[in-house]
Amino acid sequence: MTSFLESSRTLFRSTPLRLALALVVLFAFVSLLSLGASYLVIRDSFNKSMEADLRQELAGFQAAASSSAVARLIAAEAAVTDPERRILSYVTADGKYSGNVRVSRSNEGFRILSLPDEHELSEGPYLALTSNLYGGQLTVANSRSQIEDLGELFLNILFLSVLPTTVIALTAGLLISRRSGRRIDAIGEALKQLTAGDLSARVRTMVGREDDLSSIAGLVDSMAAAQQSSVNALRQVSADIAHDLKTPIQRVAVLLNKAREMPDLPEKLEPILNDAGQETASIVATFQSLLQISQIEGGSPKSRFQPVDLGVLAATFVEVYEPAAEETNHRIEAVLPNGGTAMISGEKGLLGQVLANLIENALRHTPAGASIKVAVRTQADKVCLEVSDTGPGVPANERQNVLRRLYRLETSRTTPGNGLGLSLVAAIVDMHDGEIELSDNKPGLRVVMTFEKDSSDG
Repeated sequence: MTSFLESSRTLFRSTPLRLALALVVLFAFVSLLSLGASYLVIRDSFNKSMEADLRQELAGFQAAASSSAVARLIAAEAAVTDPERRILSYVTADGKYSGNVRVSRSNEGFRILSLPDEHELSEGPYLALTSNLYGGQLTVANSRSQIEDLGELFLNILFLSVLPTTVIALTAGLLISRRSGRRIDAIGEALKQLTAGDLSARVRTMVGREDDLSSIAGLVDSMAAAQQSSVNALRQVSADIAHDLKTPIQRVAVLLNKAREMPDLPEKLEPILNDAGQETASIVATFQSLLQISQIEGGSPKSRFQPVDLGVLAATFVEVYEPAAEETNHRIEAVLPNGGTAMISGEKGLLGQVLANLIENALRHTPAGASIKVAVRTQADKVCLEVSDTGPGVPANERQNVLRRLYRLETSRTTPGNGLGLSLVAAIVDMHDGEIELSDNKPGLRVVMTFEKDSSDG
């Protein structure tokens, strides 16, 4: 139900649907305006035609030579005239009555006093004309029932034509909007993936179509392809540079070791050579990490994927790092699932490196006495690996930055490291199609990685 409501809200926020609704509303408004104007024009024409007929009939009676002649004419025509359709009434000066109804005239109009036997007066107003003739009062009136029928006719047209047409147009607009909305959503999803760093994302759902959305989709795909090509080229250049520089730096490290082993080495040079050797080793480690990240981003280790139990892996690494934690006065523990396995498909060595990097980061950046917890949780189709500590943590505005290559917090620049540990972790998680999230452990840092459960694990 929630997803349906959210989908409905998304649909009604879409531009195509709003345009369709606007067109339907405009059509309905124009149709109603046209029907209303037509009704008013036709009703006015009916009224004028009816009034003209009454005036003509009144003139015919006025042409009679005397009051008695008028009475005879009225009586003759009233005998064949239905009072429901037309009223004829003439009252002479001496009060004698002739016609098909007996009426009384006043300033407000006329009032029917009596009807002939077996007659019922139709409901609705009349259009009436009155004339004083030979001292008497002549009244002729036509029923306006035709005009009332006209109103009903227009209402029928409204309900049988305009409303169904509006409903059909609205339904068609809704269907077209949903179709267009799906195409726009496809473009939006591709852009979202590209923004998140997935340069392989493409629209691909509008091939062969020739419209503006297809053109936009083609431009998005072209942009993504160009960006992917540029990034791949940049990665290759970075990997080549790291590879080309790694070898001579290693030679420098070898030469420094030889220099330290010289028997006649001056005592003052020994600490300098030691520091130079340590710096050289750090540079080699940095280039090695950069090469490894490039290989991971290239997807090459995926060929070595096999089922891996994260619970067993986490327990093993906690056991391995317990002595190091005791030396630095840290507490480390593993929280594992109760029974069952936590199997995912992955490369065991790289997943172990994830745990090693996160545990070493926690040991390096948290004060003595801090606690480190490695937890594994299983869900229906997910496996969560969590490494948390009770140290100073990472500010919320820096949590995405620390996943970048070579980025280091100001507070950690005095500690050993090259700023590649977390970026390597992020690259390994991404290669396993997982998600990584950094959050506040209150206090400390919590790193949660979520992976798809291995489908072969029952």
